[in-house]
Amino acid sequence: MSQFDYIKDIAKYSLDNDQEQLQKTLQALIDYSLRVKKTNFALQLQSILKEAIQRREYGKMAVVTSSRQTLREMDKEIENFVIEKLTSDYRLSNLVCSDKVSDDLGYFLQEQRSLDILNKFDLPVSNKVLLYGPSGCGKTLASYVLAGELQKMMLVVNLGAIVSSKLGETSKNLSKLFKVASNEGCIIFFDEFDSLGKIRDYDQDHGEMKRVVNTILQLFDFLPKDTIVIAATNQMNMIDDALLRRFDLTLKLDLPNLEQIQELVTRILSGKDIVFDNVGMAMSLMKSCVGLSYYVIQRTLLTALKRTIFEYNVDIIPTQIKIDTSIWKELIDQEFKNKRL
Repeated sequence: MSQFDYIKDIAKYSLDNDQEQLQKTLQALIDYSLRVKKTNFALQLQSILKEAIQRREYGKMAVVTSSRQTLREMDKEIENFVIEKLTSDYRLSNLVCSDKVSDDLGYFLQEQRSLDILNKFDLPVSNKVLLYGPSGCGKTLASYVLAGELQKMMLVVNLGAIVSSKLGETSKNLSKLFKVASNEGCIIFFDEFDSLGKIRDYDQDHGEMKRVVNTILQLFDFLPKDTIVIAATNQMNMIDDALLRRFDLTLKLDLPNLEQIQELVTRILSGKDIVFDNVGMAMSLMKSCVGLSYYVIQRTLLTALKRTIFEYNVDIIPTQIKIDTSIWKELIDQEFKNKRL
């Protein structure tokens, strides 16, 4: 089935008020979107579906607790502070990274899954992660992996809305956000976390700078063990030293080496009857990709695949697609030219 077929079925079942078939079709569309690499759309659709299921389940309850009502009111209050509320099906196996990064993430997950045991020994639990490295090295994907492994809702923070020019308003906004996240026991994800440092650098009110830093430090210190903060940055030097010390796990994600590039390409093409028209040239191109990010390599390869498909007559597309490696080479060469500009 194509995406349009799923949409037609969704419209039909929705108009027929057939909730069971509607839910099945929506899940099928999510699975299809993941297979064709429309990850953001799949995550957004999955979040909508799960929230709808939760609302329906709450609606069946005879009594709604006061804490749940308060939480819903607070959700409205922080609506502008959150770009997206999402769930994830990503796992550690989806992340191409070094053995050290994989091991450290594994230990972090083990701590979160062992709250009861660690509480018996009155031991602290790691729940604050800082991911740093160049753009496109997998920081955001790593956050999706943690959310998927722990099956927790993740709030993607809108820093532009959190930060305010009004005196004391940024600290209040952060406090509201952390209160909601703590009540739900979910994940708060700050992308470009260094932008908070930049605000402190350029703000003329030094008292306001200190207020924001102190607020974040206090929120970190009193964060419940089952609530997680993930921060990502490609400018570690912009973050206040006191904040850096509060993170339980600080991980550097690097650009891929040759082995990781080969693994990435294999994963992108796995499950599809797709090969390269020139294997030797493809291997050479993978070597030349050292220095590019995971994101750029994936984007250029998928673009080459799409352009190859477009070269076929739509009525006689073969069962096995052979990627035109000359197209991929042209795209890679252009990326290196852009880097030098």
